[in-house]
Amino acid sequence: MSINFCEGFKSTRRDGRPSDIHQRNFYIVPDMSEEKSQIKIKFFTKEEDESIQVSDAPLYVPVSLKRYGLSEVVNHLLGNDEETDETKPVPFDFLIDGVLLRTSLDEYLTKNGLSSEAFLNLEYTRAVLPPSFLASFNNDDWVSSLDTINTTSSAVTSSNMSILQPKILSGSYDGIVRTYNMSGAVEKQYTGHSGPIRAVKWISPTRIVSAGNDRQVRLWKTSIGEQEDEEDIEDGKTLAILEGHKAPVVSLAIEHNTNRILSAGYDNAIGFWSTNYKEMTAVQPLEYDSNVISSSSKKRRKMALQDSTIRRRSPLALLEGHAQPVEDVTFDANDATVAYSVSQDHSIKTWDLVVSRCVDTRTTGYSLLSTLQLPNLHLLVCGSSARHINLHDPRVSATTTEQTSNLKLVGHTNFVVGLSANPTNDYMFSSASHDGTVKVWDVRAEKSLYTITRESKEAAKGQDKVFAVSWDKDIGIVSGGQDKKIQINKGSGITK
Repeated sequence: MSINFCEGFKSTRRDGRPSDIHQRNFYIVPDMSEEKSQIKIKFFTKEEDESIQVSDAPLYVPVSLKRYGLSEVVNHLLGNDEETDETKPVPFDFLIDGVLLRTSLDEYLTKNGLSSEAFLNLEYTRAVLPPSFLASFNNDDWVSSLDTINTTSSAVTSSNMSILQPKILSGSYDGIVRTYNMSGAVEKQYTGHSGPIRAVKWISPTRIVSAGNDRQVRLWKTSIGEQEDEEDIEDGKTLAILEGHKAPVVSLAIEHNTNRILSAGYDNAIGFWSTNYKEMTAVQPLEYDSNVISSSSKKRRKMALQDSTIRRRSPLALLEGHAQPVEDVTFDANDATVAYSVSQDHSIKTWDLVVSRCVDTRTTGYSLLSTLQLPNLHLLVCGSSARHINLHDPRVSATTTEQTSNLKLVGHTNFVVGLSANPTNDYMFSSASHDGTVKVWDVRAEKSLYTITRESKEAAKGQDKVFAVSWDKDIGIVSGGQDKKIQINKGSGITK
């Protein structure tokens, strides 16, 4: 759409070029003679970047404009009509009363019972671009869990270490933990678990942690930087086995500043550990029920338990209170002594880690399978077996009997099993589902912004469940699943 301005006076744009507009009252119409209906609006932004600031003077635009057309108007006012060496158009999103605009202005007016005589204040912000497919890395079995690390990750900055390139960490149903470089090559494999891996996390450039169906949490030595490690243990080997759970361990959370780990178990318990095995008490190996695993798994487990050189440690605390398996757990980003957990028992629990006690329980009507905190918004995002995502404010008082859903996001058609926050936008996150998709959400919008599908041939054959997602600032949206692929998507354009 090209922009024409009329019924105004001579003025200038940010780049100093003349523009036939008046900053107090002007009209913008497209090159369509039939376009007559217009509405008075005013642009404003809360972003501090001066390069995208425009005048907040009111103007008239066609009611038929959608996000793309409005973005063109803002870019015209910025002098970014055409891409040059100095400038290029910037894609914007628009909000009215804190809600993202996903229709034309005319449709918005109709939905809200407003006439074209209304005066709209449009907040604009840099748009998140549609995540297009970049690459797919092969894995030997289902990819159950993922984590990423880059030069500015908290796993790096909190350890006062450095790395040269981003890396991807994966856990698989074949019981092997792997690290990938950005070319898709497996740089290292970590073997020792005797069952499927269910969770992996970076602790630092020299430490990773994994957990799985063998009931173990394992600390590993690794090295992806140039720093020296004081441990006289071969790179890629187990530093310690953390034992205390009596059922599969399916989720992990790391608090890098306090060097603490949380683990969620199907024994209805939450493990609280240190990233430094020297802080924990040594224990003897647990006795395992030989009936719950295959003969091949039993053999691998027996071999692992016979390795007398592997240290075994007990948890700092074992938090009990859920009535059914715990599916996910996370630290409070603003207070490392607080944690949140979700469970198949339909509840969200808040834990005081100082006294190892549950201090708040709120219930829903469905099993909760994943959780994520949006700390600056004071919200907990919870994925459910009911296929939707709920937002909860843990600051609001609640009893154990009332349903505390603040907002429900609907769009998935199967279990929502993974969540990951946008690393640069407080309002956005991604979700992974057994319906074979990853969706990108903004809590200010009623529907998902974008849907990412699997690109592999295996997914086309029905092996398309997505089990894990990680949103990395440098890499993009990384997802893994039943198709034995690690898929990377990243924004690379804007659509109308």
